[in-house]
Amino acid sequence: MKKMHSLSIFGTSSDAGKSTLAFSITYLLHKRGIKVAPFKAQNVSNNSVVTDRESGEIAIPQAFAAQAIGLETRPAFNPILLKSGGASKAHIILNGKSIGETDVWEYYRNMKKLRPIVKQAFCSLEEEFECIVAEGAGSPVELNLMQKDLSNIYVAEEFQTKIVLVADIQRGGVFASIYGVYNLLPKALQKNVIGVIVNKFQGDMSLFDEGVTIIEEQFNIPVLGVVPFRSFNLGFEDSASLMNYKQNSTNAIISVGVIKLPYISNFTDFEPLVVDEEIELRFITNVAEMDSCELVILPGSKRVVDDLAWLKERGFAEKLQEKSRRVLAICGGYEMMFEKILDPFAVESSAKEVEGFGRFKGEVTFQKEKIVQKGCYNLFGLMTEGYEIHNGTTKKRAKKKKNIYGTFVHGLLDSDALRDKLFQEINPLYKGYNFQAYKKSAIASFCEHIEQHISIPTILKALHE
Repeated sequence: MKKMHSLSIFGTSSDAGKSTLAFSITYLLHKRGIKVAPFKAQNVSNNSVVTDRESGEIAIPQAFAAQAIGLETRPAFNPILLKSGGASKAHIILNGKSIGETDVWEYYRNMKKLRPIVKQAFCSLEEEFECIVAEGAGSPVELNLMQKDLSNIYVAEEFQTKIVLVADIQRGGVFASIYGVYNLLPKALQKNVIGVIVNKFQGDMSLFDEGVTIIEEQFNIPVLGVVPFRSFNLGFEDSASLMNYKQNSTNAIISVGVIKLPYISNFTDFEPLVVDEEIELRFITNVAEMDSCELVILPGSKRVVDDLAWLKERGFAEKLQEKSRRVLAICGGYEMMFEKILDPFAVESSAKEVEGFGRFKGEVTFQKEKIVQKGCYNLFGLMTEGYEIHNGTTKKRAKKKKNIYGTFVHGLLDSDALRDKLFQEINPLYKGYNFQAYKKSAIASFCEHIEQHISIPTILKALHE
């Protein structure tokens, strides 16, 4: 297939909005009839989903971008994923499959073995797609780390991608970050920079007219657009982005508290609640906050035993064990609700047996092999689509007792019927809404917002050169 150039999205700092701009540009190129795919060589995140193809794990941003344009997700979109491990260790997922934990420094000494994995994934996508939108990671010019950088410099040099810089004006120092990143890039890559997008602007846009002139005339870098800040409560990449959510709770009739565990994972489970105007959603870290919540959610965890210890230390145990306490426990949270957690193979810790909260009878046993699958499940009497990522095993995938629901399945709150069942038990006045319709509309509206403020024609022209 004759292809255009592919495109790298580099941030001039961390959390500049790379994921959001990468997803939006992918969507807008697709809208123009271009066969496009999302990509990130290496993600560091506890937040992952199960792919449509091959039942592998990839990080949220690439899965979200693919789903937004109707693509089946696949491991090649994110060939390397790192999750939290034990002390100084990371849990490694290559091409969607877990290979266990390794020392972080040992991992970074293996760049020669990792680059071919990235190259194979990227090349497999090149065979099928005209353009690949490759999201970078952090800053591309951390000079002491550039030889270990897979997502930025390696991809841009190896595949000669065109480059768009994204700068976060809210952080301050936007001029220094743009000038510094551009001039610290290798000279050959500077020639591939199409321009910069100034992101998250708030206030009178005309106040930055002179700023645009400075960047273009003094730095000699085209400004592709200045994007006004707009919250987007979907596709949360990490806990930092999650905490930036904006919620309209004026008409809320039910209060829900999610316990913000230190190793919380798969927090995209709560997107349907963030945007639900009948729900007041809070992330809580103090046991005293539980009493004001009509439902407490104990979420997924990448380090179940460590988070269980944290809950006990913070005084949550007594509250979570109360039979009158309404709790929804998901995956790692579900495991904590049993009487015991057994870890005979030291999957998570050296402790072979840990006492749980005991709301469910029985025990959970950690197996060496991780369960990674997606499907349609019978959850609490309703057929519900979702996915599983866990080492823990017990007799039932889901259990319900008075005032407590528990399941291994992520994504269950995407189901309108299940949310209706859950929340109407708490308050019969709960009406609910169509989450998938909301999501489709929100994506289209947000991408239209981006399209109005950046020059897609300029990007397209460069990609066709």
